[in-house]
Amino acid sequence: MKISPSLMCMDLAKFQEQIAFIDQHADYFHIDIMDGHFVPNLTLSPFFVGQVRKLASKPLDCHLMVTRPQDYIVPLAQAGADIITLHPETINGQAFRLIEEIRRHGMKVGLILNPETPVEAMKYYIHKADKVTVMTVDPGFAGQPFIPEMLEKVAELKAWREREGLSYEIEIDGSCNAATYERLMAAGADVFIVGTSGLFNHARDIDEAWQVMSEQILTAKNEVIPHAKTA
Repeated sequence: MKISPSLMCMDLAKFQEQIAFIDQHADYFHIDIMDGHFVPNLTLSPFFVGQVRKLASKPLDCHLMVTRPQDYIVPLAQAGADIITLHPETINGQAFRLIEEIRRHGMKVGLILNPETPVEAMKYYIHKADKVTVMTVDPGFAGQPFIPEMLEKVAELKAWREREGLSYEIEIDGSCNAATYERLMAAGADVFIVGTSGLFNHARDIDEAWQVMSEQILTAKNEVIPHAKTA
């Protein structure tokens, strides 16, 4: 499994320490950018992305929970973002134009689905995505309960990828933790976005918290593999 820690959940008092550790161990940095309109919360910003970029070598994935994603592409490119992840709810009507603009700035494209949004909503441009993310909680706040109905959507994305010969990664955002790892892997997840319950609340020190998370994921993986071999 690939791991993408959610920086809205990190200890900002230990910013440099935690960014340096994550950069050595994770596959991506997940940076939530919220405008207080598309979701009722305000979090990180292009300025924050620029500060992380000074310390990080791993890809910075910026999840735009904003009403006007077109306003963020250039500032994020200038700040050093590597991936911009878009909601079909905010880009339909300009999806192809925004995807091409992201590509022109040398960044990769992610698409992300709210729990109620079907895969069909991005049918005509899903082939342009480098990764597709399934929200397994309602967007906007950390620590929400897992929505089990989303396992079907993960499996649908895996089947769609195989049927169409596509290569996007399937990522999970929301309640990725010991209670859900096994079911998410079995459904077809490739990347876990880990936040409070999956990483940062395990221990005060990031290295200890990471060890707990790694052991939990390994345990889940060992449970999934025997079932896969006998299926």
